[in-house]
Amino acid sequence: MSKKKALGRGLSALLSDSRTDDKLEVDIQPQTTTASKTVATGAIAEIPVDQIEVNPFQPRTHFDEAALQELAESIKVHGIIQPITVRRLSGNQYQLISGERRFQASRLAGLKSIPAYIRSADDQQMLEVALIENIQRENLNAIEIALSYQRLISECNLKQDELGERVGKNRATVTNYLRLLRLPPDIQIAVRDNRLSMGHARAIINVENPEKQLYIFKKTLDEDLSVRKVEELVREMSHRKAEKQENQEAGSSTPPNREISQLQSRLSSHFGTRVVVKSDGSKGEIKVPFFSVEDLNRIIDILKMSS
Repeated sequence: MSKKKALGRGLSALLSDSRTDDKLEVDIQPQTTTASKTVATGAIAEIPVDQIEVNPFQPRTHFDEAALQELAESIKVHGIIQPITVRRLSGNQYQLISGERRFQASRLAGLKSIPAYIRSADDQQMLEVALIENIQRENLNAIEIALSYQRLISECNLKQDELGERVGKNRATVTNYLRLLRLPPDIQIAVRDNRLSMGHARAIINVENPEKQLYIFKKTLDEDLSVRKVEELVREMSHRKAEKQENQEAGSSTPPNREISQLQSRLSSHFGTRVVVKSDGSKGEIKVPFFSVEDLNRIIDILKMSS
């Protein structure tokens, strides 16, 4: 438990440093680093790009080449507006904490040195800062965000509530991203490559069978289905499964009478889902199934309107 608290304090210190970056940029004159001179931790310095190695904890695995080139052209004209952040490894060697897009674009622009804030951080702090900085500032795709959340949970020993607080998201949002990692690899790759939206993926994951998930995925791409259409398809498949189970459980029992059947039809039409009514003549039950949080909210809204 004490280890987590120490990590939290270290991260707070680092993020606190980041909040004073604008002030530091005005009040502290950058210093030049040479082979014979190193710059103190906490300072801003012009560091040769060949003395900086990339962050091994960088959660982003793909950078848009066109966007990088565009940033490089801007850097040629305006220079680096916001310094990168590094930690000292030894002597004149540094490792990137945050700002990899700026670093990569600076190399493309042909810069020999780059302004950098020098911070101190251990490996676990590096991982947490890099992940959170990227989640909050970079345009990561949904799978990269999900993987970053998973790494924060497994490698930084964070619970979902703690993770939500760190990244400014509620637990439900964190859970929705993590659920994407349960999808088959082909679907995850499609989300990563922006061929399938997160809304489509969230609908598909409500189907438990991976083969059926892949069937819906392929149908979605082939027919360019909207998220709403995919949700309807998922509901239909779930209804058929529920109906099959009910028939198996019912066995040779007496089928519902005409009045019950008509009531089921009206309720199913009203709620947009297959409602089941069971009665022995004096008592019974009504089942209104839902297949996602969104589906439940839809049914609740209908109940509110009906009240």
